[in-house]
Amino acid sequence: MEKLLVLGAGGFGQVVRELAEELGYEVSFLDDAARGSKVIGRCMDYETLAGSYQKAVAAFGNNRLRLRWVNQLLEAGYEVPVLVHPTAWVSRSAALGDGSIVLQNAVVNTRSQLGKACLINCGAVVDHDNRLEDGTHIGLGAVIKANCCIKPLQKIEAGTVIFSTRRKIDGVDNLMLEDALYAFGFGNTCSFVKPFGAGHINETYAVYMPQDDGKEELSYILQRVNINVFKKPKEVMENIMGVTEFLRKRIMQDGGNPNRETLSYIRTKAGENFFEDSEGKPWRCYNFIEKSICYQAVERPEQFYESAKSFGNFLKQLSDYPADTLHETIPRFHDTESRFMDFEKAVERDVKDRAGKCAKEILFVQNRKEDCSVLMNQLHSGKLPLRVTHNDTKLNNILFDETNGKGLCIIDLDTIMPGLAANDFGDSIRFGATTAAEDEPDLSKVNFDIGLYELYVKGYLEAAGGILTEAEKESLAWGARIITLECGIRFLTDFLQGDTYFKTERPMHNLERARTQFKLVADMEKQFDQMLAIVKKYC
Repeated sequence: MEKLLVLGAGGFGQVVRELAEELGYEVSFLDDAARGSKVIGRCMDYETLAGSYQKAVAAFGNNRLRLRWVNQLLEAGYEVPVLVHPTAWVSRSAALGDGSIVLQNAVVNTRSQLGKACLINCGAVVDHDNRLEDGTHIGLGAVIKANCCIKPLQKIEAGTVIFSTRRKIDGVDNLMLEDALYAFGFGNTCSFVKPFGAGHINETYAVYMPQDDGKEELSYILQRVNINVFKKPKEVMENIMGVTEFLRKRIMQDGGNPNRETLSYIRTKAGENFFEDSEGKPWRCYNFIEKSICYQAVERPEQFYESAKSFGNFLKQLSDYPADTLHETIPRFHDTESRFMDFEKAVERDVKDRAGKCAKEILFVQNRKEDCSVLMNQLHSGKLPLRVTHNDTKLNNILFDETNGKGLCIIDLDTIMPGLAANDFGDSIRFGATTAAEDEPDLSKVNFDIGLYELYVKGYLEAAGGILTEAEKESLAWGARIITLECGIRFLTDFLQGDTYFKTERPMHNLERARTQFKLVADMEKQFDQMLAIVKKYC
C-alpha cells in the first residue's frame, strides 16, 4: 500500500484521511497540536521525513495556509497528488493543479482549470471553461457557472451561485464589440482584437485566440454589418449560409478542401446566423483561413490571371444553384438604368451644394445615358440569363494561398445575389486592369491596361467558359465598360448626397474615386474594338 503524508490532522484532515484511504493510501499525519496513533510528528518534520515518504498533501481549511504548505512540500521534493473522491466527476479535459482535492459528488466540468491547492467541497459544481486560481475553496453545494475566473485564495461560500463576469479584452474599446465577442463565445478566451482589412463598408475585426503552444493566432473574423447598406441582414445571412453550405458540398465532391476553399460562418451561442447589438446593428463571424494572403492591388500579372480563374470557377461552382431562391438584398444593385436615375435625382436635389464642384463629371455621365441600358435590355429580353453572382469581384475579395500563389477562396459575400456574369467580370476589370489605385487623385497615372484585360479574359474563360452562353461571352467586354461607368456613377452620386454610403478619408474622396472610373471608361471606349476581339480570341 502506497504511503501518504498528510499535514493537518484536524477536522478537514480526517476528511482527507478517509478520502486517501478510499483511494488506497496508507496515511500518516503531521500536526503541531493534534495527537493520536497516526500523528507521527510536527509539521516542521516534513523535511526530515522526505526520505521515508514520496507523497504528501496539505489538509488545512485555511486557503492561504493550505497553498503555502503545498508550495513548501513541492520545494522539498515531494510529489503532491490530486485527490478525487470516487463519487466525484472530473472531465478528462479538465486540469487540476498539485494538491487539489475534489470531495464527494462534486463536478469539475469540461476544460475547467484548477490551480494548486484548490478545494472543491461536497456537491459543488465547477461548470465548463472555468479558471480557479491557486488556493481557492468552492464550498458545499456551490455552483460556479461557465466561463468564470475565481481569484487566488478566494472562498466561495456554501450554496453560492457564481455567474460569469466579463474580463478586459485588449483592443476592445466599445460595448457593442464586447457584446459580439461574448455572443459568439469568444469573450472569456480570446487574447486580443484589432481592426482588420481595408473594406469601405463594414467594420471588421481580427480575433486572436491562445493556442496550446502558448502562441496567439488570428482565428476568427468578426464584422459589424453596415445596415445603411445592407438593410436586411437576415436575408443577407440566409444568402451567405445557403451559398457557402452549397459550396462546401461541391468542393468536397470535387476532392477539394472545404475548410480553405470557402468561408465557414459561425452561428452565435444562441444558434442564430448573426448577433444584433444594443444599437440594432448585426454582427457575423467566420473562421480565418490561415496561410492565406489578400492583395489590395495587382502586384504581378499572374495574380490577376489567378483572380480571373478564381471568380470564373466561383461562377461555375454555383451554376447549379437556383439563383431565383436568393434574396435581392440590395434591390437593383447592378441595375445601371436605376443607378442613372438615382444620379439624376442627386444632381437635381444637390443637397450638399456640391454639383458645381463636379460639373465636368456630371456631363460625362449624362452623355452616356444610353450605355446604361445595354446590358439591362439584354436581360429584360431574355438574351442574358440570371446567375448566382458575387457582385463585388475586386482582387481584394480573393484569398490567395501563401505557398503557391494560387487563388484559394472567395470572400466578402454580402452581395451574393442573382445577377449577370458580365457584371462580375466587369467589376474585376475596372478594379484590376488599371495602372493606379481606385482613389488616385493624379489622373495622369490612371490608365486602362489592355494587357491585364487580356490576361483576365484568358483566365476567366478557361474556368467559366464551359457554362457561359454565346451571348454571355459577347457581353463581357460591355460588362467591363458599363460596370466601370456604373461604379463611377455610384461614387459621384454618393459625393453629391454627402458621402453616406462609402467610407471616406477626406472631403473629396468619393469625387476622386469617380474621376478614376470615368478615366478608365474613356480609355475603354478608345480600345473597345480590341476588347471585343480579345474575348472572341479566347472563346
